[in-house]
Amino acid sequence: MRDITEKEFHQIRDYIKRSVGISLGEEKKSLIYSRLRSTLQEKGFDDFSEYYEYLINDKSGDAVISFINKVTTNHTFFMREVDHFDFFRDTVLPYIAQTFSREKDLRLWCAGCSSGEEPYTLQMIIQDFFRSFDEKWNTEILATDISSSVLQKATKGAYTNESISPLPESWRKTYFEKLDDTNSVIVNSLKKEITFRKFNLMEEKFPFKRPFQVIFCRNVMIYFDNETRNTLVEKFYQATEQGGYLFIGHSESLNHTPTAYKYVMPAVYRKV
Repeated sequence: MRDITEKEFHQIRDYIKRSVGISLGEEKKSLIYSRLRSTLQEKGFDDFSEYYEYLINDKSGDAVISFINKVTTNHTFFMREVDHFDFFRDTVLPYIAQTFSREKDLRLWCAGCSSGEEPYTLQMIIQDFFRSFDEKWNTEILATDISSSVLQKATKGAYTNESISPLPESWRKTYFEKLDDTNSVIVNSLKKEITFRKFNLMEEKFPFKRPFQVIFCRNVMIYFDNETRNTLVEKFYQATEQGGYLFIGHSESLNHTPTAYKYVMPAVYRKV
């Protein structure tokens, strides 16, 4: 199989940018070739021109999702960037409990939830926090991703015992059941508190009827250029309740993004 040409790379790069917002610089050309070569062989394509035609003509969306899974890294784990979870528990949840005590409705969105470690961690914190409350709160959270494969894993909720070892022992006993000698699975009572959905952040308008008090979108915007990032942050802002919070990854920053969000702490912003 011949190498990917400059024209083919630009065609694929531009299509991916239009479709899902991911920006691929010239330095990604060799990565595209190495990670997609097996796909071309499996599909029987002679070159990347045929692969490009396959991409743009696939109406199911599976082709572009497969591309994303090949060239991006869905690297996540329990308790990643733990200071965010501490702040969420100690500052954000008390604020929500006091401010929204009448409606008793927690509205939280994990955008780019990957294989589920983040929303499950948040839901464990939420369950612990509201357990002592006399009146029941609606604590169901929304978790979305563009990748069907990671959503399938997240929905199943099965993880290796090694991967859940950083969690407190009380959580491992309360929120997990033994699956086999090396794996455990999230208990159904916690699973039902999370709604997993496939969603493309590049949608022109978000379809949500009510704003969220909290949005987690961590380590997603690193794949976007400045224009795409600015547009997305503005859409997040419009989807955030007054007084609500946006959490992004520590490798990301809104320093050069025109936004009305106010800085709270590293990678945490608030709509005030």
